[in-house]
Amino acid sequence: MITRQKTALGNAFTLIELLVVIAIIGVLIALLLPAVQKVREAANRMACQNNLKQIGLAFQNHHDQHTFFPAGGDDWTTPPTYVGGATPAVGSQQKAGWAFQILPYIEADNAWRGGSGTNETERILVAIGTPHKIYFCPTRRGPQTVRTGYSEYLNGTVCTRALIDYAASNLDDDEGGVVSWLYPNRIADITDGTSNTLLVAEKRLNLTSLGQPQNDDDIGYSSGYEVDIARRTDDTPAPDFYGTSDYFDDGGELFGSSHPARFNAVFADGSVRTISYSIDAEVFWHLGNISDGCVINFDDI
Repeated sequence: MITRQKTALGNAFTLIELLVVIAIIGVLIALLLPAVQKVREAANRMACQNNLKQIGLAFQNHHDQHTFFPAGGDDWTTPPTYVGGATPAVGSQQKAGWAFQILPYIEADNAWRGGSGTNETERILVAIGTPHKIYFCPTRRGPQTVRTGYSEYLNGTVCTRALIDYAASNLDDDEGGVVSWLYPNRIADITDGTSNTLLVAEKRLNLTSLGQPQNDDDIGYSSGYEVDIARRTDDTPAPDFYGTSDYFDDGGELFGSSHPARFNAVFADGSVRTISYSIDAEVFWHLGNISDGCVINFDDI
């Protein structure tokens, strides 16, 4: 009696069947990938909005305790100010900007006080070099630092600086923003109404240069009143971009983000909204001014 044995080849895919299966898998991946990216971006946008919500609440809590909002600080050459080398100064005495001044209200009191530093310099180095997750949009990047040294800052000491993805309104004092150079504003100064006035929003960056010192991303969150922590509303916002790095003009002093179509912002009343990159220039200018007498139609943003 002759028996027949099945070989493995008898049950194998033919070449055509294999190619069909591969093609189907490729189509499914092509269909699923955009959906996954949309879900990821939706989650990142929500996380970014939550960051701004916490920043807005920190401004409100600062105002509740001190009767004024944080100011923009002095300029990029001035590190955080410690009274007697030990206690962080507040108000116009504090030379570091708003993002340093709200640290106690975002559960970063230790960095605000300079950790366990035993003198002012040690405290400053801890404060400026400690990254805070809340200051970074997850669509763009996670917490990031750079190492820089400038002769005008701490006598040229090369040090770690924690960066930030958010900026206050308004870099140009002539535009009358909530956050201004050195001297703080109060809620009563916002005569246009807190719900009509931009407070903090995402800032535009050159993605090619992330992690490298850029003119608007090198001093970090603790900077005084300059482009690292403040942007203009007298020019329209724009999305992030990849391009040849120009140290002196990477982000163009503009608001913007890595989100498609719209970027996130928190207003002086603590409300978080999205703003279109195509917003009318005049409307955006009014958003940044605390007392121009213009009421904004939010359908226009």
